[in-house]
Amino acid sequence: MSRLVQVRQRHGIDRVIAHLQACLRAGDPLPELEGLAAIAHQSPYHFHRLYRALTGETPGRTVLRLRLAQALHLLGKPGSRVTDVALQSGYESPQALARICRQMLGATPSALRDDPRLRAQCQQRLVLPAADNAPAEPALQVRVLTLEPFDVVALRTRGAFDDLDQAFGRVFAWAAGAGLADELQQLIGIALNDHRDVPARACEFDCAMGFGTNVAAPPPPLRVLRLGGGDHAVLRHVGSYAGLEAATDALLRQWLPDSGRVLRDAPLYYHYLDDPEDVPEAILRADICVPLAAR
Repeated sequence: MSRLVQVRQRHGIDRVIAHLQACLRAGDPLPELEGLAAIAHQSPYHFHRLYRALTGETPGRTVLRLRLAQALHLLGKPGSRVTDVALQSGYESPQALARICRQMLGATPSALRDDPRLRAQCQQRLVLPAADNAPAEPALQVRVLTLEPFDVVALRTRGAFDDLDQAFGRVFAWAAGAGLADELQQLIGIALNDHRDVPARACEFDCAMGFGTNVAAPPPPLRVLRLGGGDHAVLRHVGSYAGLEAATDALLRQWLPDSGRVLRDAPLYYHYLDDPEDVPEAILRADICVPLAAR
């Protein structure tokens, strides 16, 4: 048994995968995210992020993979018909099954039905979560730090990850108008969902700045948030800021399982240490700060 499988079992993730598979086989409704978190005995607050870190895929992607694996199993039965298999597997139409077969396997349902060897190869590709086929990762240098709470002025934005600089610019413009530009100490980002998994129009992010002085309530839509406080696992990321989500996955996958620590129901955040306009992308620095429950 691989270490990753052991970790998933310890965190209840494989129990979730088994439950999803049973629902698909029985044709039962799939649980919402909160229900899946309860099956894993995990807090809903960080469940989606932890699930992705330990499997390499979202719960939705797992359902897609398991449903397609079920369809391939049915295609292997004598006398199977593509239309029947599509409907029995939960697809709206044979065209929907054909589309996903082409996208994920590069073959048509008919070809998969008629070629046992091709079907077996494709079934093997669908057996395991994506993370099980990922290459080995270098060791991480994670520090556990007790951080003092601090306030930031935040602006929630929705849109493409690459356009976040516009929102930070709006916060800074307010700060300059309020005479706080010279007091700027922290540039903070809080991802409310994963830009790798949602369309750009649905990507939500809190762009925030911390100042070395008390800040009066800013005008909406700006607001004051309190971050930090208590123990945090801190990982220094070097490189494109677009890689912060993948680095967070690595922290949760590699360091957390053997750390003896548990995630706390509080936002994890990114502390940007460099300005992309002044520093080359390859050497940009940011600290990933993950809140930990008290011992």
